[in-house]
Amino acid sequence: MAAFPGYRPEIDGLRALAVVAVIINHFNKALLPSGYLGVDIFFVISGYVITASLSRGESKNLAEFLSHFYARRIKRLVPAMVVFVLVISVLICLLNPEPGVSLGTGRMSLFGLSNLYLLKRSTDYFAQSTELNPFLHTWSLGVEEQFYLLFPCLVWASGFGRQARAGARRLLLWVGLLSLLSLVAFVHLYPVNQPAAYFLMPTRFWEMAAGCLVFLALQNSACVRAALQRLPMGPVVITMLAVMLLPVKAAVMATLAIVALTAVLIGGLRSGTPAFTVFRHPRVVGVGLISYSLYLWHWGVLAISRWTIGIHWWTVPFQIGAMALLAMLSFRLIEQPARRLTIANQRLIIAAGVSVIGVSAFGLSVLGSQFSRRLFLLVKNPHEELMTRSRNYPLDQPVDEPQYSGRNCHLEKTATQLPDDCRIAGPAGRTAFFVGNSHADHYRETHYLLARGLGLTIEGITMSSCMLPVDPTQAECNGLQRQVTQRVLSRVQPNDIVVVSNRFVIADEPTGWLKTDASVRALNAFARQVFARGGRMVLIGPSPEFSIESRLCTRLWFRPQNPACEDTIATFRRARRAETARMRSLDPRILIFDPLPVLCPDGRCRLIDAGNRPLYVDRDHLTDDANRRFIHPAFAAFLKQNGLVDNRPAGQAVP
Repeated sequence: MAAFPGYRPEIDGLRALAVVAVIINHFNKALLPSGYLGVDIFFVISGYVITASLSRGESKNLAEFLSHFYARRIKRLVPAMVVFVLVISVLICLLNPEPGVSLGTGRMSLFGLSNLYLLKRSTDYFAQSTELNPFLHTWSLGVEEQFYLLFPCLVWASGFGRQARAGARRLLLWVGLLSLLSLVAFVHLYPVNQPAAYFLMPTRFWEMAAGCLVFLALQNSACVRAALQRLPMGPVVITMLAVMLLPVKAAVMATLAIVALTAVLIGGLRSGTPAFTVFRHPRVVGVGLISYSLYLWHWGVLAISRWTIGIHWWTVPFQIGAMALLAMLSFRLIEQPARRLTIANQRLIIAAGVSVIGVSAFGLSVLGSQFSRRLFLLVKNPHEELMTRSRNYPLDQPVDEPQYSGRNCHLEKTATQLPDDCRIAGPAGRTAFFVGNSHADHYRETHYLLARGLGLTIEGITMSSCMLPVDPTQAECNGLQRQVTQRVLSRVQPNDIVVVSNRFVIADEPTGWLKTDASVRALNAFARQVFARGGRMVLIGPSPEFSIESRLCTRLWFRPQNPACEDTIATFRRARRAETARMRSLDPRILIFDPLPVLCPDGRCRLIDAGNRPLYVDRDHLTDDANRRFIHPAFAAFLKQNGLVDNRPAGQAVP
């Protein structure tokens, strides 16, 4: 086996490229759409460096081998992580009245399990709502730490960690086979379950293994070394940057490319080339040296900024400065002293690290259960008190008046069976069925008010993230969609009303509600069956969808008014131009209720009204307050104007 090459400063230079790409992407995805692939560069580097480190092992037994490895990992990772998590946890409790998810992610990150926690919550890494969780980025550290549980044992079992003669060959074979299985799993799973493919270590193993394979090949194959040395590295770097400009929808191909290119770059960087000179530049290496702390703190700074001043062109210099300052302080005051700490008993270091993690996790649990609300009240944010009063009416429990007892049913997309009864019984003898995804559910207060005011029986069956009726673009939802459709068709009677409301998929998504001819055909087919039974149909048009959470628009002393908190009605109409055109091609008997002029009465759509009251729960779901003040009066008038209900008092039945 060739000798271990020692410290390579250019690897730290490559770390600098990775962390800068991630930071640019997290500031503004439009600048570097696939800059998140910097994390994948880190994975390959980790595999290379860990294999190089383990190749020098001279331990007598497995216990000694593992204790040396884990003691080094604890000194490298734990101190900076613990300080970051504790500081940011206190800050997020000051700003977020419901910090449970953030604190849970932070607590799990201390154990290297935040990726599994996020997966359990069906988190979409690319969703805008994740930007408010200051610990989202720790998923990648969880993946690496889980890799560290498996890989050293594999190294020892192969004989590579014991300097056995055939150890390198066996490790190459085993890692190669496991990498192939991991890669197949990643490519197969990503299109059908993106969060699982993204967050799980088994589907990321091949990326870290790529670094391991590069090291083994360089150390044991003169042919591979010679071939890589002949390759020009400048085009490799340029191609890596080009890959980072690809859109997110090319994620699988982009990930494959960036891992392969990183592996080639690690193996082929050599003295005398422009790429080598750049990556060896002292300032580039300096950024790479603090890349771990910089990676930790950059997302914390961005998340706290989103809760407070926002991210604008004028804030960027201050935010970059804060990231750099916090990273340098963490590196010099925490990382370096911890790594220089010399204790002969490695197991004592492990025990101390585990104890610090346990105590910190317990502290976060106490913070979340006892003090987070008190900390939040220090900033006297009026938003949550208002939101508490304006959040959706709990129709899964009996409503106030006995004659209207019942419930609406909002189902998760993982559900397999419909509840038996999803109705609020009214005396008018006429039923209004409300179906759709969460953009039908956010009209629940209107449902209740229609039952109370017009005497309608309301049967509401909505599905999270699944559009109704059956939409051919959502194969994963079709089973439950068909059940809902069949139930409505089996119950609809003459003069009943079927109201369909879905989220109109935003412009840059290629498929979805009314974006394809198939969607239009599905809705028309459903409507014809409703009409054949004597029913009537109403389609609720698209409501505004903002780029920011409503809770970030409440006016507070530390938060300037964000321009993204409101926009013109014309902007939203332009964004829905394609869907509006398709709506005109629907069966003309389908009546269309347009909520835009109702929610934007002066031509401007706002997340928070002039009285600092939230009209939206998040970016696009209405509060009950907005239902009561705007949607219900307009929709009730719409039903009357179109003869779908009469003007009798609620207590009188319709003949």
